[in-house]
Amino acid sequence: MKWNRNEIAEIIASIGVAGLIAGYIRYSLQGELLTFSKILLIAGAVLFVAGIVLGFRGIIRFFSRRSSQLGTNTLILSVAVLAILVVINYLGFRHHKRFDLTTEKLYTLSDQTKKVVGGLTQDVNIVRFVRQPPANDSLPDLMSEYKNLSRHVKFQDVNPIEKPDVAKQYGATHMGDVIVASGARKLPLEQSPDAEGGYTEQDITSAILKVTRNSVKMVCFVTGHDEKSLTSQDATGYSSVDDGLKKEGYNTDSINLVSENAVPDSCNVLVIAGPTKAYFPQETAMVGKFLDGGGKALIEVDPETDPKLNDVFQAWNIDVNDNIVVDASGVGRLLGTGPETPLVVDYGDSPITKTLQGGMTFFPLARTVTIADKSKTTPDAVELLKTSQRSFTIPKLVHEVTFNPKTAGPLSLGVAASRSVDSKSARLVVLGNSRFAENDLVGLQENGDLFFNTIDWLAQDENMISIRPKLPTSRRITLTESQATGLKWFELVFLPGIVVLVGVTMWWKRR
Repeated sequence: MKWNRNEIAEIIASIGVAGLIAGYIRYSLQGELLTFSKILLIAGAVLFVAGIVLGFRGIIRFFSRRSSQLGTNTLILSVAVLAILVVINYLGFRHHKRFDLTTEKLYTLSDQTKKVVGGLTQDVNIVRFVRQPPANDSLPDLMSEYKNLSRHVKFQDVNPIEKPDVAKQYGATHMGDVIVASGARKLPLEQSPDAEGGYTEQDITSAILKVTRNSVKMVCFVTGHDEKSLTSQDATGYSSVDDGLKKEGYNTDSINLVSENAVPDSCNVLVIAGPTKAYFPQETAMVGKFLDGGGKALIEVDPETDPKLNDVFQAWNIDVNDNIVVDASGVGRLLGTGPETPLVVDYGDSPITKTLQGGMTFFPLARTVTIADKSKTTPDAVELLKTSQRSFTIPKLVHEVTFNPKTAGPLSLGVAASRSVDSKSARLVVLGNSRFAENDLVGLQENGDLFFNTIDWLAQDENMISIRPKLPTSRRITLTESQATGLKWFELVFLPGIVVLVGVTMWWKRR
């Protein structure tokens, strides 16, 4: 059998194309350009070009025919469409854009995560040790969002059976472990108890914070005067606050000033959360001494209590008034409460409240906290929270109240103050309510953000101040017994009756 030049050229070009395709497939499957793949791609390209050169005259004759010209036009059109699709896909890959239509923006990374990840200056490796990814795996999609924020974030799946040395290097001990590592620091990724079948944004951001922070700051909660308990999981406890602080990379501790005889040096931020019993004079002096030495503190004082901390408040030009704020605007019904729960949508000019603008915070049973003398420039103070004009104060809680224009709002519920002490920045925040951060309320609207932003500002971690990831809002509809009965009659009688009536009417007209 004798082959002519064009047939030889066609065979050589075909082999070249096959080599190019085989080399590309090997590269796609292996994820890296190995030696054999390079040989296939180079040999394929050489053979393809050789086939074109060898059969060039035949190609010219082929395209000079009328039928070939028509086919060429079709081919060019097809290639143009393909090229347009390739360009669109390339632009989509280079300029990734998604639209999150959920009310809470559940599938959009929070401002906090964007600040933390966008500000990374060191590599963070997140490695999951599995044989094969589980069904409905959402972690790679979530990690792609993180990688879009910073080139320092890297994620990979590793089979610990095939690569036991990598598992040993990262300290993985179980199949399914996810390890977050940066430099010499390694931390197993912990899943939130309330997460449903996967790791959440909070889990990942918290782990990144812990492995990249140079030091861990301590937030100390004072005990001994019936303050809020960090360990209590009851509705009135602060266990959710404790969990939230640890997720943001803080350590927490409970201290007793009497037994310690001072605020411990390990405390970066001191929190006094809703005491109902009075402090001893020496305890008040300890708090004042801590602040005078450049310390930072958050003090939450509920109405109808007197913790005997007035010496601290006076030294910082702050008035904690003996009253109760009543909100006559009716917004308390949103929470199923009454007018004793004032709403705040007006915030002062402070880093604490910068990200809360446009949001709502609620304060069940609050008292006013104001700047005592606004003409003073030291300390530098700002009123953080302002109630509506329909709010007013009463001396004590009673069943029936009437609007009092003499004490009408806007009313201040909190003050943030700072001053320089020996090149240090002493900071104090006083709020007229502690219930807003209890377990059953800290997740309501921006209540949690207010508390954690306050701690971030006091700890001088302003880069952490932002809106935290949100949880889905429960949209269940609760019906009364009469409403449920009416709905059943509507479903079982009214709707079928309409269908039957329409059917009978149409039958009668066509009859």
